[in-house]
Amino acid sequence: MNAGIIGIGRCLPEKKLTNADLEKMVDTSDEWIRTRTGIQERRIADENTDTSDLAYEAAVKAIENANISPEDLDMILVATVTPDNPFPSVACMLQERLGAVKAAAMDISAACAGFMYGIVTAKQFVEAGTYKHVLIVGVEKLSKITDWEDRNTAVLFGDGAGAAVIGQVSEGRGILSFELGADGTGAKHLYQDEYIIMNGREVFKFAVRQMGESCVNVLEKAGLSKEDVDFLIPHQANIRIMEASRQRLDLPEEKMSKTIHKYGNTSAASIPISIVEELEAGKIKDGDLIVMVGFGGGLTWGAIAMRWGR
Repeated sequence: MNAGIIGIGRCLPEKKLTNADLEKMVDTSDEWIRTRTGIQERRIADENTDTSDLAYEAAVKAIENANISPEDLDMILVATVTPDNPFPSVACMLQERLGAVKAAAMDISAACAGFMYGIVTAKQFVEAGTYKHVLIVGVEKLSKITDWEDRNTAVLFGDGAGAAVIGQVSEGRGILSFELGADGTGAKHLYQDEYIIMNGREVFKFAVRQMGESCVNVLEKAGLSKEDVDFLIPHQANIRIMEASRQRLDLPEEKMSKTIHKYGNTSAASIPISIVEELEAGKIKDGDLIVMVGFGGGLTWGAIAMRWGR
């Protein structure tokens, strides 16, 4: 039995916070932000919208796209570091709101790599025949833990949600290989006190090395080569980190997803948001080999090689 994505959706707040807006808030400039991060604007949820609200909107779209009903869900996994409350989990709040009465529910805390951890967890249940449909949501309201007076982090983050339904797909399709990892010794470089605290230099060095290595590793595990890759979907954290991954795979620019300029770093939501973007643009087609790769606080990382389609 092969597990893969059978439905996907996203939710982005309407409000845009541009680099010009940030120039009025902190000592920074549009040129400084764009050249170092690739970000031009990001979406910010209003005070009446919380993480579970974003998750719900994305989940509804993914369930509809999968052509199933909430009652068909066996499990809900929500990857987030910005839950509405420490408990109950966003997943339990989502279960009630969706009416997914059969679904087990829990949150996953793996920061920006959370969506990768969620997909791999869902894969085990589906391929074992334990569950038929597992909903994964990567969602963050990072604006509520961002220090808007810290020029090093205020420019980076945005809010949003992306959701996917994992289920059985046809032979040759779906998740071909994966890699998950963690290095707790790097926890001191990226963490939340009251707000997000980051040692940008150390995180950058780690991400450039690990993202590239993980891409190569999942291809080797799947018995594939760089030449087989049709599309790369990296975590949208920093354009220079993303470019390093693309170059490691020897891919042309048009074969890598770039949504960071519009949405910033949305942590666990960035990869599913990007998948929807590229599907709508016609850049991901049935049968394409896509590589997804992400890293985050923990430090954590994850990569997946997947043959797109049902």
